[in-house]
Amino acid sequence: MTYILNPVLDEERFKELVSFIHKLIADNGGEVAETDEWGAKKLAYDIDGKGTGYYVNLYFNAPAPAIEVVERAMRISDDVLRYITLKYDAKMLRHYELRKKGELPQFFVQDEDEPKEDDN
Repeated sequence: MTYILNPVLDEERFKELVSFIHKLIADNGGEVAETDEWGAKKLAYDIDGKGTGYYVNLYFNAPAPAIEVVERAMRISDDVLRYITLKYDAKMLRHYELRKKGELPQFFVQDEDEPKEDDN
């Protein structure tokens, strides 16, 4: 799940909201595997007149009813600008496991001897 919080909140409120989401997941039979707070980032387009948002990426395992509870809480919160929940498929799970081990393959690494596209 990735969600975007209102950027005008203070640091303490960000922590409260992240903890609240974790608690909702745990209270409804889920388990948080990893939380990655990306911080304030520029949005591709303004949302509610805001050009930035505080991004949080969350990996968790939970039954479907828990996800419904979390998404409902996000929908009714004025502090959550957007959210998206994705279900792991086999490729996403493999990518996550490789990333945790630090073994992600390096795609698109340019060889020093190859000319760059803009060198033509």
